[in-house]
Amino acid sequence: MNAHMDDRSNRQDINRRALLRRGLGLGLGLGAAFAAPSRVFAEVSGLSDYERKVVAVALRERDRVGAMLMRPDIVAIADFARPSSETRLHFVDMAAGTVQSHLVAHGRGSDPEHEGWLRHFSNAPGSFATSRGAYLTTERYEGKYGPSLRLRGLDLDNSNAYDRAIVMHPAWYAAPDMVGKYGKLGRSEGCFAMAPEDFRLALDHLGSGRLLFADRIGDA
Repeated sequence: MNAHMDDRSNRQDINRRALLRRGLGLGLGLGAAFAAPSRVFAEVSGLSDYERKVVAVALRERDRVGAMLMRPDIVAIADFARPSSETRLHFVDMAAGTVQSHLVAHGRGSDPEHEGWLRHFSNAPGSFATSRGAYLTTERYEGKYGPSLRLRGLDLDNSNAYDRAIVMHPAWYAAPDMVGKYGKLGRSEGCFAMAPEDFRLALDHLGSGRLLFADRIGDA
């Protein structure tokens, strides 16, 4: 009798240990499943590796100058490592993690041979060059090309932006058909010039108090 009870007790202990091991295995499986959404979110968002890099730069720069921003919800990143024939001005929705990309021209002082590539940055008055760094969008105004958006430089590399009248504005020479005809956009005098139809989006997305950051992102 006792021997039978001992055998049954041993079998029950073995079954309990087996169930425990299975339970632990199930728990680990559920843990992996609960950890998965962060990976799945990256897939659902549909961002490329390059776009993820743009988002990372937007997060970094928003955190760096955040106290100066009235509206941190959308950040614009201008990547002048790309030629003017490619979309390189990116509007990053910081809540949704989405990226919209557009063409943008650079300054003729940054590309004196008009090769379609930004060769250097400059903050010097009269250079007609693009400056790198963080910009704060300020007031809208009516300029030579229509509704435009003033910018204030927040870094030493673009501290003269306001006095140099470096702004965002629409321009015919920044439209996609220029790329089709010449393989590149025209050049500004240092301003962030966009196709007129795209600039309407810029006015919606980058109203006063938001961040625009310019640099060679692809090289970073």
